[in-house]
Amino acid sequence: MHRRQPLLASAVLLIALPSFAQTTPSPARAHVTRLAADDFEGRQAGSAGERRAGDYIEAQLARVGARPLPGKNSRLLPFDFTAGSRDGGSAVTVTRSEPAGRAARASTFTGVKTVQALSFSDEATVSGDLVFAGYGIVVPESQNLGYDSYATLDVKDKVVVVLRYFPEDAEPQVRAAIARYSDLRYKAQAARQRGARALIVVTGPRSPNAGQTVPMTFDTALAGSGIPAASVDGAVGDALFAGAPKTLAAIQQELDSGNPHVAGFALVGSITLKTAVVRQTLTARNVVAYLPATTTPADKPWVIVGAHYDHLGRGDQGTSLAGKDEAGMIHHGADDNASGTAAVLAIAESLAKEPRTRNIVFALWSAEEIGLVGSSAFVNSPPIPLTQIAAYFNFDMVGRMQENKLIVQAAGTAATWPRILERANVVAGFDLAVQTDPYQPTDVATFNQAGVPSLSFSTGPHPDYHKPSDTADKIDYDDLDRFVAFAASIVDATSDASEAPQFVKVDQPASRAVTTTGLRLTTGTIPDYTSDVKGLLLGGVIGGGPAEQAGLMKGDVIIEIAGQSIANIYDYTFALELLKINQPVKVIYQRMGMRVETMLTPVARR
Repeated sequence: MHRRQPLLASAVLLIALPSFAQTTPSPARAHVTRLAADDFEGRQAGSAGERRAGDYIEAQLARVGARPLPGKNSRLLPFDFTAGSRDGGSAVTVTRSEPAGRAARASTFTGVKTVQALSFSDEATVSGDLVFAGYGIVVPESQNLGYDSYATLDVKDKVVVVLRYFPEDAEPQVRAAIARYSDLRYKAQAARQRGARALIVVTGPRSPNAGQTVPMTFDTALAGSGIPAASVDGAVGDALFAGAPKTLAAIQQELDSGNPHVAGFALVGSITLKTAVVRQTLTARNVVAYLPATTTPADKPWVIVGAHYDHLGRGDQGTSLAGKDEAGMIHHGADDNASGTAAVLAIAESLAKEPRTRNIVFALWSAEEIGLVGSSAFVNSPPIPLTQIAAYFNFDMVGRMQENKLIVQAAGTAATWPRILERANVVAGFDLAVQTDPYQPTDVATFNQAGVPSLSFSTGPHPDYHKPSDTADKIDYDDLDRFVAFAASIVDATSDASEAPQFVKVDQPASRAVTTTGLRLTTGTIPDYTSDVKGLLLGGVIGGGPAEQAGLMKGDVIIEIAGQSIANIYDYTFALELLKINQPVKVIYQRMGMRVETMLTPVARR
């Protein structure tokens, strides 16, 4: 744990905590209790419960005198988003050439268990000759690996057939490198860039989920990928490979060696693919208001204080960690993120009573849980110039303090942040875990990408994360009130500074640059992404999953898996790519300072 030694009061100019924290009770408790109530139904983006929550937040901002942004007549800023997608009747017709004098033979396949569009597919009907491109993976030249499934193929105006996942039997380091580029979106992009008309994905007989179509997972992209793309089952796969020199199992076995010289080839016949994707578009609302500066605004006159207020509803979109006995129950989201929303509202009430050198915006985002959609909508069509924003402060899960630890992320985005944090903390007395990385799975990432100096605060994960049991009675309100005072002092100090913080670009770790959604297995671990301990600190384990069955639990620190040493979350993600389905591996972890070993068996991710 990273600790900063407190400075003597005489050595710094102390940042005083707002007086409200010392004389009157914070309204944070009332806000959390209201937002986590049953009648808000888990505040799922686009739902009636989210609208009621937004109305409540808007009324609270109006009560303290926060105004709509200049040029806006409302504090409620709506945006559209993709709430889900389903297959609308995709189909495949495979046509086989016959000897002279005989008509070509065509077979048509339908039904989502047989043919299913990928969630990012364009809608189209296309025809063309077939080309098999192995696993359809292209590893960039910068990786010095030389793996390109298209190296010997001409796929222009053809329909490309590829296998799902990646070579299973390659050397571990090679397999890990290839796996990083196995996400289906990357495969679709590679086919499109080489002129293919469409992409067909087959889950090979040697792979997890063999012969099954790929589930149409939730995808927040409003647009497709620029190419029709679908997955097909084993029966369609057999039809596609009829007439091939070897069986699909034999072909896959050759490819699974990872040998980059195992080439694809043209398949016999042609195909007509129809992809039909029905995307459900809903409207959600960000709640945004500001307190104007009481003096002439300084350089970069805007400071934004934000948190997401949406949560998981009843947990039916795949991100819930509820047990089987909790299925369909309201996910109250008291800590995630009624606590952060309450902090923003309490800070607004505090700063409304103070003089202000800059305009202070209070922004409560929706649709964070499905991919930072609300904050992205704000940044993509900014109602105030991004170049005029001095700083952004984000609060996400700040209500469950553990051992006085407060995690501060994105501190590398401005050179002034460590000094400001340290000064404020002389009075607050938190055990600060300061991290430079702004590439976090929360709204701070949106503003970092926009070049805005930012900080994000959290008290860390807990066993009730993304479960119905994240309820208002479990919030530590004394510590939440103390945090509100601390955060308000930082916002106030940044607002009053004559010069705005200067943005510093933090290099993104290489392992973060590639999505990990292509992983084909799960270990059932819930990493603590906020930890700076050496190893992987577990914020929890999924009930009934491999980690729980192996005896792992919240608070354990994994330091080795399958012979790979683990120093951080990146090492762990890399190590997962080396594992195989249903093959036990040794895990070494620390529990209360003791070194413990266990065996864990990864299972297939559907």
